[in-house]
Amino acid sequence: MGITKTEHFTDKQNETARLLKALGHPARIAIIEHLLKMKSCVCGDLVSELPLAQATVSQHLKELKNAGIIKGTIEGNAVCYCLDARAFSFLNLYFGGLHSDVQTQSSSCC
Repeated sequence: MGITKTEHFTDKQNETARLLKALGHPARIAIIEHLLKMKSCVCGDLVSELPLAQATVSQHLKELKNAGIIKGTIEGNAVCYCLDARAFSFLNLYFGGLHSDVQTQSSSCC
């Protein structure tokens, strides 16, 4: 595997890329949308909702959790997942600023 040279980029750039990479799969978007609707759920609930095997859903949950997009708490023999507002606040600030900057640019593009 090649060297990514992430040390050449700012913390903000690296964090944004990490979050967006974790969001870069339609199954993960579906998980986030389900969590928005249900507030929280366990893996089995998502397996019932998505056309994916339990192992696949678990892997997507792991990626989202490692990125800080969701958090999980142990409830008995299951993990209950919910969205982590901090990640979405970070992305909102980033894209809100980006949107504002793009709006103020001149419309004379190449």
